[in-house]
Amino acid sequence: MDYRQFIKSKSQRDNNSGFDPVWTPDFLYDFQKELTEWSIVKGRSALFEDCGLGKTPQQLVWAENVVRKTNENVLILTPLAVARQTIKEGEKFGIKCFLSNDGQSKGKITVTNYEKLHFFNPNDYKGVVCDESSILKNFNGMRKSAITEFLRTVPYRLLCTATASPNDYPELGTSSEALGQLGYTDMLTRFFKNNNNTVSTSRYHGKQQEWRLKPHATMSFWQWISSWARAIRKPSDLGYDDENFILPPLITNNVIIDNTQPLPGELFVRPAFGLNEQREELRMTLTQRCEKAADLVYNNGVAVIWCNLNAEGDLLQKIIPDAVQVSGSDSDDKKNDKLVDFTDENIRVLVIKPKIGAFGLNWQHCSHTVFFPTHSFEQYYQAVRRCWRFGQKNPVTVDIVTTGGGLTVLENLQNKAKQAALMFENLVKVMNNSLTIRSDLEYTEKMEAPKWL
Repeated sequence: MDYRQFIKSKSQRDNNSGFDPVWTPDFLYDFQKELTEWSIVKGRSALFEDCGLGKTPQQLVWAENVVRKTNENVLILTPLAVARQTIKEGEKFGIKCFLSNDGQSKGKITVTNYEKLHFFNPNDYKGVVCDESSILKNFNGMRKSAITEFLRTVPYRLLCTATASPNDYPELGTSSEALGQLGYTDMLTRFFKNNNNTVSTSRYHGKQQEWRLKPHATMSFWQWISSWARAIRKPSDLGYDDENFILPPLITNNVIIDNTQPLPGELFVRPAFGLNEQREELRMTLTQRCEKAADLVYNNGVAVIWCNLNAEGDLLQKIIPDAVQVSGSDSDDKKNDKLVDFTDENIRVLVIKPKIGAFGLNWQHCSHTVFFPTHSFEQYYQAVRRCWRFGQKNPVTVDIVTTGGGLTVLENLQNKAKQAALMFENLVKVMNNSLTIRSDLEYTEKMEAPKWL
């Protein structure tokens, strides 16, 4: 290896580990064909596509290509209840998939839930698809490490998600590490700066270092991301027609519940400030918020209510006669059955937490969502996008039920939405105007080092 080849290998760009597609079906849209063929050639890649753009048929075609090329097995990992949905999509497109919850493969393409991964052996598979891969960062450290370790020896890997850590750039390292690119820590030290202080984070129940993207490394960072990922919000991001992918109107209503009681230790009623006061205000207004949510969905068609507290879910189920709650205490099988029942339109009102069912499911039959907000933009985005997604025929109404103190939460969500838009804008811009390092140039002019060196 000469020095020029050495420098090119260090760039970690244009390093393909896949193969030329052996099957490109006609049922894919042109933009889907381009993305799928690119991911097959890359071998280990990520597709960050907005909800409803057809990630499921793309990953099925990707899996079928690996099967036809290697004659080996492929495993598709999905969130709860999405496995059945994936298999139905496969039937529609003539791609045979088989559900397994015990680690046994009944065919070339096996579909299972993330929770069942410990039953499977990575040596049995040549390819793995992680559907809704952004949920990897929501798992605890042990589960996330197990998934990353499972992928480590698999030759072909594909990550698919609509929200690739839009408000937390360092979390992209989770995807990078899973794909065998830069490790999480290596990515941080190369592109980010440690502010030498810590910020509290409920996800890790403690303290987390705060990292910020180095200004001079911004373009290099996005170029590196675009070397293993593709991101689109609509087909026109790749230069295609948006005709079949136009979203219906989204109607957002902020429903503010006034707190009539002073916070503990105070004489007068005032809006809550700070996380602890906001949580206390939510507890004090729990009954009023749940009753308002019940009024909003009363005799008003199919609806989903996204709550956060067990007490909220229990009360909503009690005061809404035909509501069904998916509770954290339910077994995985019971959760799956309830989610499938709602997908099959056997349940009118579903009460659920975003961390349980906000990923991957297609609920275009529902056009009304009631949401109790938190500071998590990803949860809000995914919850709304279960209904407001390409393929939805009706305007979608989102009623956000909160308190006076919750207005700062809504402001924070708006700021995170802007950051998410910026991330996609940067990825799309770099993806379509990628800069490459010319390795075929011949340099003939001799240079002399300064004498002082």
